[in-house]
Amino acid sequence: MAPVFARLGRVVAHHPRLTVVLWLVLTVAGYALAVLGVHGQGLFDRVGTGDPGVSGSESSQGQTILNDARTSGPAVTLVLDGVDPAAPDLSAALDPARADLAAVDGVATVIDPLVLPGGPENPAAAPLLAEDGEGLLVVVELEPDLTESAETAALDAVEERLREVPGELVAVAPDATGVVGAEHLIVDEITHQVEEDLRTGEVVALPIALAVMVLVFGGFLAAAMPMAGALASIGGGLGTVLALTYVMDVDAAVVNVVTVLGLGLSIDYGLLVVSRFREELHRLVDADGGAGSRRRRGDGAVVRAVETTMATAGRTVAFSAVTVAIAISGLLAFRPEILRAIAAAGVLVLVVAAATALTLVPALLTLSGRRLARPGVLARVPGVRRLLARASDVDRAEGAFSSLAARVQRHPWWVMLGSVALLTLLALPVLRMELRISGIELLPAGTAQREYVAALEEDYAAAASPPVTVVAATTLDEAAAWSQEVAALDGVASVDPPAPAGSYVVVGIRPDADDPGGDVAVDVVREVRGLDAPFDRWVVGQAASQIDFTDALVERAPLALTVVALATLLLLFLMTGSVVIPLKALLTNTLSILASLGVLVWAFQDGHLEGLLGFQSTGGIETYVLALVAAFAFGLAMDYEVFLLARVKELHDSGLPTDEAVRLGLQRSGRIITSAAAIIIVVFAGFVAGDLIVIKQVGFALAVAVLIDATIVRMLLVPATMTVLNRANWWAPKPLRRVYERFAILH
Repeated sequence: MAPVFARLGRVVAHHPRLTVVLWLVLTVAGYALAVLGVHGQGLFDRVGTGDPGVSGSESSQGQTILNDARTSGPAVTLVLDGVDPAAPDLSAALDPARADLAAVDGVATVIDPLVLPGGPENPAAAPLLAEDGEGLLVVVELEPDLTESAETAALDAVEERLREVPGELVAVAPDATGVVGAEHLIVDEITHQVEEDLRTGEVVALPIALAVMVLVFGGFLAAAMPMAGALASIGGGLGTVLALTYVMDVDAAVVNVVTVLGLGLSIDYGLLVVSRFREELHRLVDADGGAGSRRRRGDGAVVRAVETTMATAGRTVAFSAVTVAIAISGLLAFRPEILRAIAAAGVLVLVVAAATALTLVPALLTLSGRRLARPGVLARVPGVRRLLARASDVDRAEGAFSSLAARVQRHPWWVMLGSVALLTLLALPVLRMELRISGIELLPAGTAQREYVAALEEDYAAAASPPVTVVAATTLDEAAAWSQEVAALDGVASVDPPAPAGSYVVVGIRPDADDPGGDVAVDVVREVRGLDAPFDRWVVGQAASQIDFTDALVERAPLALTVVALATLLLLFLMTGSVVIPLKALLTNTLSILASLGVLVWAFQDGHLEGLLGFQSTGGIETYVLALVAAFAFGLAMDYEVFLLARVKELHDSGLPTDEAVRLGLQRSGRIITSAAAIIIVVFAGFVAGDLIVIKQVGFALAVAVLIDATIVRMLLVPATMTVLNRANWWAPKPLRRVYERFAILH
């Protein structure tokens, strides 16, 4: 493969300006289409949100029946607080708003308790009256089957008019306040929060990542190369995700998840390429007696450095991208649509990140030429020179990382056992992990739609949707008789009277707990599903979706794990010629992932970091976060595994014994691994600064996973195990050795 990447480097080095211009066009186009929506709809106009469903599951089938049976259009509700429904002039004060709302094109009904016969005394008004007697609901329903544009216009007009109502009631209700809520507003608010969190993450992460790279490279010029690749990767990545929305449904959270992955990996890959280029350029300059550190056109030094860089670091980047793509692709084996969307979007963004590192960054290096071999401007600042000398990527055979490896190699068994014990301790909280599918809890406290839902649940229990709903293919009488059995189940507080829904009957069940996804609700769903019924029925709701999603994960996990494991074993074997190293990598990486998930449970499910990170625990981990973190963390762990093994293998093939190859390999790659890890931790931590709890969980878990992998695993456990195994590291049966000799990927 090396000649292929060397040729790619040669082509890019001979056409650097064309390469940069092409990437500039692609990047601008990506931002213009995805962010600005110059073609009509931007990326965030095309993504959706909602409970992650599992196609074909009981909850999904039941929800489809409910949606198909709906005979009314969408509704918008005003929750009025600080209002006495019995006030004599209140109804007259509401008349102008009622008339305006009824006149909106597409509005079918405008309902509040005061327009019913008998007013608030009418029993039918009870669901519209606050239980504390100080509020009421105004509900506006649209006509069904409106066109998308007509429905949007009507919803906007109704929302705007309802927001004006509290101010118009000052004369009769001076303390009146109101909050407008609707299903589409909840979706809009979550989508807007995703967009805000993406912007916050980039604002926090990019400047800090640039500062870290300035320290790594000792100057702004070299640090700007990976950053340019990252910016191009974001633009191109957003463009590819936009294209994906025309092929499949994409959840809003997917955008942040794959963007943070692409941003981190593009910086990682760019860091590796720039570091290796500077190493090769220094070697060529030194071979030239140090003369001509100024860039000279036509001497071939820069082109040769780019070629060698691509043949080594470029090959490593490509191999790493393949291993990460395999890990992410494992999500395609699962049934939930959101995991498939994350897998597809993740692979597309990963391709863009690798492409920038293999083309754009080498082109920028070519244009910069020998200037990268000279000390940067910061090196001339008093007091900074010494810091940069210790932090920048100086090519030294011995240093801090080789010294660390030597100390590990003196006591490999103790280091190995201690590392395993520590990782096991961190992983223990996984045993009590609870999986959740949160609804409005995804939004931070204090947002308008969360206040709207909280107000309904607190003061309008009869108007709030029941946490558990049964869709039954039966008659009202038969459903009513069966409901008596449901009411007798443990954990059931009450059962709503059966109501018709097209040719079906709907039975609402209210568990004896406030949490719609908690243990009580989950137990109720399992009991109801286990209860015999003389008709077909489907149980839906948050708890039902959680159960179906978890069951879907468990069902397909063996297939996904097997595919990823076999593909990883094959690739690492073709890279190293060993069957021991791939197996060891699988075991250590699995332990590392379990440790990061254990810390995630401790922080978010147990709520130990609520105050520090600014969230309210939902009592569990989001269902798809488990699969997503496992896949991405495994891919990132393999990323650093490849970084280290590529250097160790290169040194071992040059004739060095295993111990020395490990020691020098860690010295050559340790600075890049720790620097790349520091940057990607910053990137992930930037997204923890957002407000959407699911993005916080993903960012936190992946930051912890990278921290654990780059320190305990890569710096301690891997050198210790390779020292213990010694020559056995490279063992393979004779038939497999012949396969390796024919199909080896590296060297």
